[in-house]
Amino acid sequence: MLDLRLTDISWTLFLDRDGVLNYEKPFDYIYSYEEFTFYDGVLDALKFLAQKFSRIILTSNQRGVGKGLMTEQDLIDIHERMLRDIEAAGGRIDKIYYSIGATDDDPMRKPNPGMAWLAKKDFPQIDFKKSIMVGNNISDMDFGRNVGMSTVFIRSTHPDQPLPYPSIDLAFNSLAEFAKGLQS
Repeated sequence: MLDLRLTDISWTLFLDRDGVLNYEKPFDYIYSYEEFTFYDGVLDALKFLAQKFSRIILTSNQRGVGKGLMTEQDLIDIHERMLRDIEAAGGRIDKIYYSIGATDDDPMRKPNPGMAWLAKKDFPQIDFKKSIMVGNNISDMDFGRNVGMSTVFIRSTHPDQPLPYPSIDLAFNSLAEFAKGLQS
């Protein structure tokens, strides 16, 4: 079980995007930044988390690109504008990895560990045993587990997720609540 009191600046935080940072569109995709809305408290949480973790990595499945419903440039624009707002609020995300794979067997698509291995290649100091994956889907939890991370489930889109669950260490209602949990 994850003891948040053991985390320090040497740890790495992995975050999912939709349903963790911003409202997720049910059964659809965020096509532009005009559709992207941060959850209340996320920008303040990211400011705190930027002081708590040496690396903050975003890993996001973006099948809408793979399906041809949006372009990769549309996705890059969303991320650039999102980063600008996060940084203006005093937070940071060190790198964004995304999978545009349209099929679940794509090695980059969560729960497969491809994005974690890319992050480890770019940031060799990442120790997965000292990393936390925060997400709102079981695929996020399994992604973390597939490389040995601790996991935090955000109940934003699946509030009735039964607990305990094998790949979930801790659960919070929001990223803001997770940040508060780290402060206590």
